[in-house]
Amino acid sequence: MMLTRGQHFASLDALPSASWAVFFLAGVLVRPLWAFPALFGLALGLDAAAIGWAGVSDHCFTPAYAALVPAYGSLWLAGQWYARQHRDHLASLLPLALSAGSGALVCYLFSGGGFYFFSGREAAPSLSGFVPRVVEYLPRYVSSLSLYVGVAALVYALQLRLRPANTEASHP
Repeated sequence: MMLTRGQHFASLDALPSASWAVFFLAGVLVRPLWAFPALFGLALGLDAAAIGWAGVSDHCFTPAYAALVPAYGSLWLAGQWYARQHRDHLASLLPLALSAGSGALVCYLFSGGGFYFFSGREAAPSLSGFVPRVVEYLPRYVSSLSLYVGVAALVYALQLRLRPANTEASHP
């Protein structure tokens, strides 16, 4: 997240933002509840540092920023749901795709909808004005999430194949 989040001081411009994937995968892999506010604090800190020290635009830093809590929370919860469904079997790809996809949709409705309706940047926000934004922007966010979650799934599958046969399988 630190390397890919927007235009920050350590940003790798060639990579899409990993923020959504970080929250989803943390939901899958990290059990302590304190990890969610810690990750959100990291995201907030990165944004504040970028605005305060790196000269990045504060265009997105509005009262609507608070909508990122339920947005990222939806990804975290989708990841936790998937963790309970996961089995070390190819059939786990279906619940993985369903949880990542539904988490992404809910996340975008909170984050994109929150910004559109509550940022004060739109003169007359309306549902008919928001729907085209969903169609335009959601696929990009889903593809970024899918990229990172897909890489994580491949790494996980690879480590399963390389693990000695006498090691008992573990579930995230």
